Amino acid sequence: MPDTQQNSLKPNTLERPAPTVASTPSPEEVLRERFQLEEFRLGQRAVIDALLAGRPALAVFPTGGGKSLCYQLPALLLEGLTLVVSPLIALMKDQVDALQKLGIEAARLDSSLSSDEARAIYQAVGEGRLKLLYVAPERLVNEGFLNRLRRTQISLLAIDEAHCISEWGHNFRPDYLKLAGFAQEFAVERVLALTATATPAVAADVREAFGIVEADHIQTGFRRPNLALHVTASPVRERVALLCDRLRQHEGPSVVYVTLQRTAVEVSEALAQAGFSARCYHAGLKTEVRTEVQEAFMAGSCRVVVATIAFGMGIDKSDIASIYHYNLPKTLENYSQEIGRAGRDGSPAHCEVFASLDDTITLGNFTYGDTPTQAAIEGVLREFLGQEERFSISRYHLARAHDLRPLVLATLLTYLELGGVLRSTGPFYSGYKFQFLRSEPEVCARFGSERARFLERVFQASKRGRTWLTLEPAEAAQELGEPRERIVKAIQYLEEQGDLTLRPSGLRHGYLRLETPSVSDLASDLAGRFAEREQRDEERLELLVSFCEEPGCLTRRLLAYFGEELAEDCGTCGRCTGTPAQTLTRTPLLDLEEAAKDSVRALVREGHASLAEPRQQARFLCGLPSPATTQAKLRSHPRFGALAGASFPRVLELTRALAAE
Repeated sequence: MPDTQQNSLKPNTLERPAPTVASTPSPEEVLRERFQLEEFRLGQRAVIDALLAGRPALAVFPTGGGKSLCYQLPALLLEGLTLVVSPLIALMKDQVDALQKLGIEAARLDSSLSSDEARAIYQAVGEGRLKLLYVAPERLVNEGFLNRLRRTQISLLAIDEAHCISEWGHNFRPDYLKLAGFAQEFAVERVLALTATATPAVAADVREAFGIVEADHIQTGFRRPNLALHVTASPVRERVALLCDRLRQHEGPSVVYVTLQRTAVEVSEALAQAGFSARCYHAGLKTEVRTEVQEAFMAGSCRVVVATIAFGMGIDKSDIASIYHYNLPKTLENYSQEIGRAGRDGSPAHCEVFASLDDTITLGNFTYGDTPTQAAIEGVLREFLGQEERFSISRYHLARAHDLRPLVLATLLTYLELGGVLRSTGPFYSGYKFQFLRSEPEVCARFGSERARFLERVFQASKRGRTWLTLEPAEAAQELGEPRERIVKAIQYLEEQGDLTLRPSGLRHGYLRLETPSVSDLASDLAGRFAEREQRDEERLELLVSFCEEPGCLTRRLLAYFGEELAEDCGTCGRCTGTPAQTLTRTPLLDLEEAAKDSVRALVREGHASLAEPRQQARFLCGLPSPATTQAKLRSHPRFGALAGASFPRVLELTRALAAE
């Protein structure tokens, strides 16, 4: 399958209607009166001018550089809705809360909201009262949301973390690839892509996708002169003591980044025992606990937060004095974004990496655990190509059946769409449950006789439980002789009107098959693309290690990665102030001796269907779960993670060799 990512997102396919700009105050007046700010930051006005002129733009500003204002202010000057695509609920919540405090009509739609809260937001959108609506990219494949959105004028689509659309980026998310098509289908008037971590290759991808000319690519520079960068080679056993020493040397609020959730717990407990006011923060905590930790840190009652990368997006705390990477950051992009949260008040800030090659095993496993086997890819393709021309699938069941993580399956499907093999006909729910908030006669009485009779028939076609009714729209459509779309829109309208509470179930994705290629050839091509992604991630990890080990100004090396030249050394980083470069060390890797080989042979003899392929066996032995092993309840197996101390490529080499015996 040819690589058609660029061609599938051609800018000239985005036909935009004439821009609609309300006759309102100047940007400077809005800045002062609504946002209570005196002047624009570097780059902001250029981005805003492009948008108000109806042109798409790309804003590449460093973390804390004021990207959000670039769409929040135009939202108040444009007629219609500004739709903001953002990847994290915490980020959406923080920004919406801040806007609402300024009296700006903004809201977010996410899984944490109740049905009443969601209904109120939809009503505000329908009445044109809402100026900004924040959603996750996955929301744009939600059937009910898209149906409601079709009745809405979208004056601006703002895409935060826009580097996610690029396969060259460090945080590729397949749903981002479809945003250009969404902008075209919904006649979005203008697009703003925002990111803090775009290399030249990634920026070119983003411009290509949304038809952004180079003149409207506004990049303000990644240099933060007040950040002093340091790298210290540190064996794992010495890190806690080193961290305590640094926290005593450098006072003020600090964030300590770790890779794993359990490390966040262990380090925060060690710091607390050493007398520091420290809490942990990671995605495994309950929402209320994460909120409590964040609020305590913002208020100053908690000095140190030990966190995974789940912490920090949208954290607007200007006086963070230190950022420590207890483990190696995942990539240089992650590193740049995370240290950018320090010193936003302009005060000097200390940023230090405690570097050890031990961390490369865990970081590498994130990539290796996602690469699918060719057999799994072939299984998915046979299931697709054996269907009718129009078909639908459950991604959840497909992922479990073929042992693919959901994100990997979504990526595979996106590749097939971009390669012209499939065309998405949209997501839908196979079933709905609903509960009346008003009596059935009262609901029907509000409509004319024909519509009332139609609703009565829909209710009769639903299976009645004690409190909930269950409706399968496809079956009801066949029974009633009515279009499925009419049935779904009817019950969604009743939910909007507060007549009933609606719970969708059974998410499915519809497709139209455009080609029927050779399964083996296509699977080989797709396996090659995933292998290329794995190789790119390995190269990023090598670049990160090189950054930590090689001599020379750290600031210059970091800026060069993002295509920015610094005329002279920064004078403030560890290298510039006399700390020499050090070769990183690691704890000796687990030696795969004959005993380990016997362990693998014994595992294979057990004959688990979920461990039939060498890559599946390697993932299991390295402690990397998968849908199949989780379904088979093998995570408690004594050999799960038995070789976690070895590198994945070496374990994979072992399992392949034994499979060939």
